Amino acid sequence: MRTFSLLKGQPVFEMSSGTKIGDISDLCISSNGIVKGLLIKKGVFFKQSYFLDIQKVTTFGWDGVMIEDSGCLEKLGDNPEYTLTHQHSLNGMMMLSKSGDSLGLLKDVYFQEEVGTIVGYEITDGFFSDITEGKQVIQSGKPLAIGKDAIIVDVDNT
Repeated sequence: MRTFSLLKGQPVFEMSSGTKIGDISDLCISSNGIVKGLLIKKGVFFKQSYFLDIQKVTTFGWDGVMIEDSGCLEKLGDNPEYTLTHQHSLNGMMMLSKSGDSLGLLKDVYFQEEVGTIVGYEITDGFFSDITEGKQVIQSGKPLAIGKDAIIVDVDNT
């Protein structure tokens, strides 16, 4: 389990040749809160985004992500349902509990890389709150609901 901020910018390597394919730029998240894949930036001068299904990732290392071959990458045709920082961005959205309590603004997600399940949400109440109170993590084992104005999550009471 790790946060997306630790994964962002990591290189993606092809196992068969050892060639660097590109760098991770974002997460693709379904409307029920499951990580479907990664957005990979590929290219030297004119970088293009490609979709990599999370099931096609062979290994998530601490210094790089390994895939069988570059054929796993799909041209980014249709826009993903949601991403963390690009189109349909979830970053900075208001998070509410199912009971209607404001939890803060989404800053990062904790997810299980192998299966794409989001297990926690790092939230913020602003820069000064982060400094005085530290980072706040909301754990939730159940899928969330993503709306136009807010993200609704079932908060674990553990």
